[in-house]
Amino acid sequence: MNPMQGFSVWITGLPASGKSSITRELAKKLATQGVPVVVLESDKMRKILTPEPTYSEKEREQFYTALVLIGEMITRSGMNVIFDATASQRAYRDHARSLIRKFVEVYVDCPLEVCMKRDPKGIYQRAASGQAATVPGIQAPYEPPLQPEVTVNCQDPPEVGADAIVVKLSSLSHI
Repeated sequence: MNPMQGFSVWITGLPASGKSSITRELAKKLATQGVPVVVLESDKMRKILTPEPTYSEKEREQFYTALVLIGEMITRSGMNVIFDATASQRAYRDHARSLIRKFVEVYVDCPLEVCMKRDPKGIYQRAASGQAATVPGIQAPYEPPLQPEVTVNCQDPPEVGADAIVVKLSSLSHI
């Protein structure tokens, strides 16, 4: 095992909970400290791994398996990773935890009603109109982490969540 293995932070929560905003703030804060990161954002990675996504259970399992393996390879090379991905099933995130020694799970706690009001990508609107059939929290279950290293309140500014993650990474001696 590489003693210089990078860390990973998996930011999970319902769609529109604020994961991407927190990810951007975290990446900026780490950069100012000279800590490089690679962000694996699920929307961008899907365009490569599943260019015409169906969001079926089988496809999601394949997507998250590939995403975890990519993240694991990156951390094994000594680089740090932020996963910006809902990963609606705990098993997806637990798989990453089993492969990546320095793993921090962050739960963005946000009520479904708040996510539905935000809905910047129109995900919940498509679910309501029948154009989307597997939206986590609506037609598909979302399994929140049982013991995340950090829980962020979605009502707090993204900077507050990013600060809490930096504090946790520091307390674990990852940075």
